[in-house]
Amino acid sequence: MKIDNDIHNYYEHLVSEKIDELGIADTHSADYIADIVCLALNQLPPRYIRYEVDMAFYLPNSERLQMAMNVENAVKKAVNYLNGAGEKRPKEATK
Repeated sequence: MKIDNDIHNYYEHLVSEKIDELGIADTHSADYIADIVCLALNQLPPRYIRYEVDMAFYLPNSERLQMAMNVENAVKKAVNYLNGAGEKRPKEATK
């Protein structure tokens, strides 16, 4: 069985939009953004779709709002984790 190339996790789109909205990509590297995306998506349940239009017409507004709140919380947690991770790394011994 071949899985269609159009199938994707709808949360990927929402996380990307939130990162753009917050302007994170304007001030951070591509590696940092990739880490944010991975950390955020790992906190969210997968929601696989084939066509974006499916979500536009068949998703109740209450569920759409809940998904947006979930994404916002996941991205904020990911940013906080990465920003705090540097402080928790062991410091190199000074010579």
